[in-house]
Amino acid sequence: MARILLAGESWIVHETHQKGFDHFSSTTFDTGADAFIAAAAEQGVQVEQMYGHDVPRHFPRTVEALSAYDGVIISDIGYNSFVLTPETWKHGQRSDNSMTALADWTRQGGGLMMAGGYLSFQGIQGLANFARSPIADVLPVAMIPGDDRVEVPQGASVEVQDADHPLSSACTGAPQLLGYNQVTALPDSSVVATVNGDVLLATREVGAGRSLAWTSDIGPHWCPQEFLDWQGFPTLVAAMLRWLAGEGDH
Repeated sequence: MARILLAGESWIVHETHQKGFDHFSSTTFDTGADAFIAAAAEQGVQVEQMYGHDVPRHFPRTVEALSAYDGVIISDIGYNSFVLTPETWKHGQRSDNSMTALADWTRQGGGLMMAGGYLSFQGIQGLANFARSPIADVLPVAMIPGDDRVEVPQGASVEVQDADHPLSSACTGAPQLLGYNQVTALPDSSVVATVNGDVLLATREVGAGRSLAWTSDIGPHWCPQEFLDWQGFPTLVAAMLRWLAGEGDH
């Protein structure tokens, strides 16, 4: 069974409630990956989620540590969380660069996926900042400068582009999406599907490994409930992850 690490796709919200003269605050934690993880499990693929607040301390920082996994997904968590480790950020000490290790691990046979979100690719106001990270060289797409989000509240159709790709059938009949990160495909990548005419799903062979970009969310809001309820969603999730892990024809 493929073992997949999902880093990110969680958040903490701190709110202030103002009621006339009085106010109080509340703090909540949430994750947008539950449906994705459940869909993978339904198809026999294990996904281990590392919440965003745990990434700076616990994300694997060496090729050896990453070798425990068949695939790694980065979803809605920016570059800073991977390089500003507690040792470096708090104590001004050297620490291993997990982004360099992740790029090397991918070239040596690992499977790297980036899923879209407000802190994926370049993200909101360019804050995700992966265009300047070591993994930019192994992803199947190039990132545009600045804020790369495209909001499509009216819905945007998914269109299969490469009918011969092993992932194409899993995209057929997909419901509309509500947004995505705008990127451009690299010359040696395969664009499996587009949304609104832009790249949605692209793959690439990188050395002995492989990489995959899914530019929309893996959960709300860009990936609406209709998409998560689609009977083909578990098949699509499992197909992407099995391709990432090198299972079957890729």
